This record gives sequence, C-alpha cells and structure tokens, in this order.
Amino acid sequence: MPTETSPPVRRARLGVVIDYSSDFTSSAADVIEFEKIGVDLVSAAEAYSFDAVSKLGYLAAVTSTMTLTTGILPLYSRTPTLIAMTAAGLDSVSGGRFELGIGTSGPQVIEGFHGVPFTAPLGRTRETVEICRAVWRRELVEHSGRYYTIPLPADQGTGLGKPLKLINRPVRSTIPITIAALTPKSVTQAAEIADGWLPIFYFPERAARAWGDALAEGAAKRDPSLGRLDVVAQAPLFIGDHTDPAMDEYRQRLALYIGGMGAREANFYNDLATRYGYGDEAGRIQDLYLTGKKDAAAAEVPDDLARSTALIGTETDVRERLTALVDSGATTILVQPIGSSRAERIAQVEALRGLLNGVLDRRH
Repeated sequence: MPTETSPPVRRARLGVVIDYSSDFTSSAADVIEFEKIGVDLVSAAEAYSFDAVSKLGYLAAVTSTMTLTTGILPLYSRTPTLIAMTAAGLDSVSGGRFELGIGTSGPQVIEGFHGVPFTAPLGRTRETVEICRAVWRRELVEHSGRYYTIPLPADQGTGLGKPLKLINRPVRSTIPITIAALTPKSVTQAAEIADGWLPIFYFPERAARAWGDALAEGAAKRDPSLGRLDVVAQAPLFIGDHTDPAMDEYRQRLALYIGGMGAREANFYNDLATRYGYGDEAGRIQDLYLTGKKDAAAAEVPDDLARSTALIGTETDVRERLTALVDSGATTILVQPIGSSRAERIAQVEALRGLLNGVLDRRH
C-alpha cells in the first residue's frame, strides 16, 4: 500500500516457514538446502507446540547467511525481560542474524494452555517492546508501566529487587522486532512502534480495505529512525498445473481459522474475512465449522479469497500474485512449500526465487 510520499521500496526478501506441527529434523534438513538456493530467512512458528527458540538455536548452528526469526513468540508465556534475553542470545549464537517476532496469540491458547489471563494485549505489547529495547541497550532496567513494573515494588515482593542490566554485551544494541497483528488497533500500534508487521491471510488487493486507515494512523506517529515498516506476507506455496490437492488443503486451513479459532464472538480471523468483504461467507463458514461440518465449511471458502491469499497455481498465476504482493507494499514474502518430498519442496522454493527475482528486476 505505498503512497507518493513513501520511502523507496526495499528489495523484497524471500523466507520459508517451519510449521509448528512439522517434523523438525526433516524441516531443518530442508532449511539447509533453502539457504543454498538463496532464501533470505527462516521463520519458526510456535503455538502450543515445541518451542521456536530451541529450533532456531539449532538452525543458527547449521546455517550461515539466513536471517532467523520467531513467528511468533506469544507475549503472555514469557516475561518481557526473558523475551529480550532470548532474542539477545539467539542474535549472539547466530552472529547477528536474528529478528524477534512477537504477538499476543489469543485467549484460547493463552488461557487454555498457559493458564494466564488474556488481558490488555495492546498495552502489554507496547511495554514489552519498550523493555526489550532497553535491555538490548544494556540500560539498567527500570520500567514503571501499567502492566509491568521492574524492579518489583517492595509491597509486591521481598523488597530485595534492584535495577539490573544485561550481563552480556549483545551483538547488536537494536534487534528488529516484528509484531503479528490483525485488528485495526493492533495494526496501528505495529505501524507505530515495530520494525515489521506480520498479518495473516494477506490479500494484497484488499489489504487497504482491511488495514489502510490503521496503517496510515500508525505511520503518522512512527519514529523516522525505525525506517520503513517491513510488511511480511505469508502464504502457502505450490507451483504446477495440478493444484486442486494443494488448494483443498489450504481451504481446510482457512476454514479452521475463519470458522474454528477462538469463540463465535471472538474470532480475529473471521473478523478479517468480514473486513475483506466476505461477511456472509464468514458467517456460514463459522456456523458449519462449529457444528462439526468441516468439509462443508471448507467448501464455503470463496475462491477469490483462497487464491488471492496463496501462491498456488501455474507459474503465470504465481507470478501475478507475487506482482500483486510487491505492488501492495509487501517487503518480506514468507512461504510454506507444499510438497511430499524434500526434492519437491526445494524445487518449489527455487522456482519461486526465480519468479520473485524476475518481478523485482522489472520493478527496479
């Protein structure tokens, strides 16, 4: 969503996602090959699965050029200072190749798996970012916020707490922070304070409808020293002539999120589909999914929504979607290749690398 006054567009990066439910040993072997063909970054997802941090620590040792990022660390499962320590540690073992991806997740996971109240997501996100940046600057951590107070006041503990700073000297005093955000208020905040913004089901032609005002409001308050916001678009990838199985798999995922994530009255993904202009369809998907009719819910996913938020199709189709992504302002493209073998997954990503280079070369 660039404007006439936007800074020059950076050359888009290509990344791959390690899904939280995948076999990590196999995924790590894939990543090594992805690096050889010029993939720029790898994102390790975390939900209520194996953690992302241990995966990235391993990948730091077996890669040398790729950027490593969490996609995402849920705020409520860690204190802000632990998040900062973890990010500094991963940046150290990777030689300055780490980017911190954070988000709030949702009440279903935070309260259901972690047993922590899902409260004040905007305020907690803002304070976490402030605390992380102070830790990386090796300042004495003294934070008096609405949600976090460091050191802990005497009337809330033993009274022995005192301001401390990180013992180690970080590789970098600033580590890029990407915030996963969907709701207008959270997107406004990400555009104001973060280095990057990670939406989900990014529909380039309708992104302005869903988030344009929110992004503009955040950009107006953004510190120029942060530079241009990195817009991270994530999509499943399959390039070929026979795409029905890949598209059917993706429809199931869309139906899960639009229909089954959260509660009927609190589903961020259903709200997003509505803001895209699919309110009636989102309602039917949710009704079907919550009554156990998952296949019927997937069949209700609009063709345009599925195809426009994915990189699934012929080379011509995928080139068109890449062009739309870049033209809309996406600066990092994260993909999850759909393939039954390592050779097939590598071939898919290598083909995409070539297509993306062609799109970027034509734009520059």
